[in-house]
Amino acid sequence: MLDEVLLVVIFAVALGFGFSNGLNDAANAVAASIGSRALSPRIAIAISAVFNLLGAIHGAMIGAAVAKTIGKGILTTEAVTGDYGYSIVIGAIVAAIIWVVTATYFGLPISVSHSLVAGLVGAGFATGSKIGWEGFGKTLAAVVCAPVLGFIGAFVLMILILWLVYRVAPGRANSIFKRLQYLTTAFLAYAHGKNDGQMPIALMVMAFVLYHESTNYWDDIPWGIIVAAAASISLGTAIGGWRVIKTVGLKVTRLDPPQGFISNFSSAGVIEVASHLGIPVSTTHCTVASVMGVGATRRLSAVRWGVTGNIVSAWILTFPICIVLGWVLTYLLKYII
Repeated sequence: MLDEVLLVVIFAVALGFGFSNGLNDAANAVAASIGSRALSPRIAIAISAVFNLLGAIHGAMIGAAVAKTIGKGILTTEAVTGDYGYSIVIGAIVAAIIWVVTATYFGLPISVSHSLVAGLVGAGFATGSKIGWEGFGKTLAAVVCAPVLGFIGAFVLMILILWLVYRVAPGRANSIFKRLQYLTTAFLAYAHGKNDGQMPIALMVMAFVLYHESTNYWDDIPWGIIVAAAASISLGTAIGGWRVIKTVGLKVTRLDPPQGFISNFSSAGVIEVASHLGIPVSTTHCTVASVMGVGATRRLSAVRWGVTGNIVSAWILTFPICIVLGWVLTYLLKYII
């Protein structure tokens, strides 16, 4: 009876995690298009919700590489299926949710995926479990590489676009890029769903592995789990993380339609590559860095470095805060469950 209750609890908090992902991380997929006034908030969020759903489903269909990194790469299967398996999963999820909700309240765009990874590491420390340092190392490497690639990619592409359209009237250029942002907003939302959309999938599969004492679910993920996970993120996106959207879309730098287009395209490209490599990457990191990149093409002072400094501080704090939260919660839970 206890196992059934714990299974339901994990599914509930996993869906809550997906919802919080939609509120914070997925909000970045629409921030540039709203901030550049290319799309209305209602249309941008509707597009994002739909394509987050499609991205999450497609990511699971083509192998769920990111979900497997989360579910089997951060902690070993033996650790997750051991005596403290339920404590580990619940402790890690709740740790991530606490940090995500707190950051969202203060309008700080953070990495939801990295919050979960750090929570799992903290849970592993609390139970003396073996940490998958290779998987964790890939995640840490992405913290540096993804923003750098997003910034450089956006900067270079923006320079190229400015060169290509320098003879086009500004009004006509803005009109063209406004229309194109329908596509790039959908592309970025799809890429986010394909990467971050696999987080709640990983958590629910971990719960099934625990409950049924079988790892076969990693090879054949139930469709119900895939759809429920994707829907939870889309619902969070539809409700909207308005404070995060304002921070990224309005406070980092001034965005015009061409800048919004390039920012979305650059960050989506980086996320797509990471998804194919099975690396949990932050949409927040990629998007904010891309927005900074397009802003820097005007002049360095066009980027509000004080705002970005606060954002980067939140990125760095994510790991120690969630590791500590994961450790504390799991340590307490292993004496209760």
